[in-house]
Amino acid sequence: FITDLPVTYLEWFQRKGFPSGILGQQLSTMFEIKTNGLEDILDPIKKKYQWNRLQ
Repeated sequence: FITDLPVTYLEWFQRKGFPSGILGQQLSTMFEIKTNGLEDILDPIKKKYQWNRLQ
């Protein structure tokens, strides 16, 4: 999941450029969430969709 990527990976994309399209938007958003200490806002979403990881 994108939420599990380490911030150093996202920082590399920030320096080199995020890919175009939806994936780039998602990576950029995750970078902003992680670097601004907002990861707690993801907890309800992660809990709701936790079962998907097991399939």
